[in-house]
Amino acid sequence: MKKVIAVVALIVVLASCTKQQDPFEWNKDRVGYLTKGMQVHQLDSIYANDSIVRSVKGDEFSNGANLIQIYEKGGAHLLTLTPSEALDSTATIENIIIRDERYTTLEGITKNSTYKEISTAYKVSSVDNMIDDAVIWVNDQNFYFSISKDNLPTDVKFDISAKIEKTMIPGDTKPQYMFVSW
Repeated sequence: MKKVIAVVALIVVLASCTKQQDPFEWNKDRVGYLTKGMQVHQLDSIYANDSIVRSVKGDEFSNGANLIQIYEKGGAHLLTLTPSEALDSTATIENIIIRDERYTTLEGITKNSTYKEISTAYKVSSVDNMIDDAVIWVNDQNFYFSISKDNLPTDVKFDISAKIEKTMIPGDTKPQYMFVSW
């Protein structure tokens, strides 16, 4: 009888020691409770206490094709999701835009982090020059950041063909958007 009680006590202790998933932790394989390969139909159970706004069929021009917006019950915009195909319940989540500053990487990077903090935490592999933004790619991760070109020198701000060097980005520049792409 003592062995049974000891085993039950051990199981209870071990079960209480398991790490609870942080709903605002993100990395290359997870954004909060979302994981790589997760299907659209699973969103209803994951965000049961939040609001899920799906695109209305035929509204692709005004809302963006197939976007799914996740809002906290209090109104905070948490995430914007893009499924791998049309809004089919078996489609997987392909791209995520992190909208809320509470989402944090293990290295402490949030939406409010600066370029200096990002480049210290991750090795920046390249910077792409887009029309209005610059996209900062990091090595060995499937996430990236975009910054406004307003923060860059004039010679690259208005020339889409100009090469943006990592050293051209001021250290205090904050990302406009943070993306995870699976």
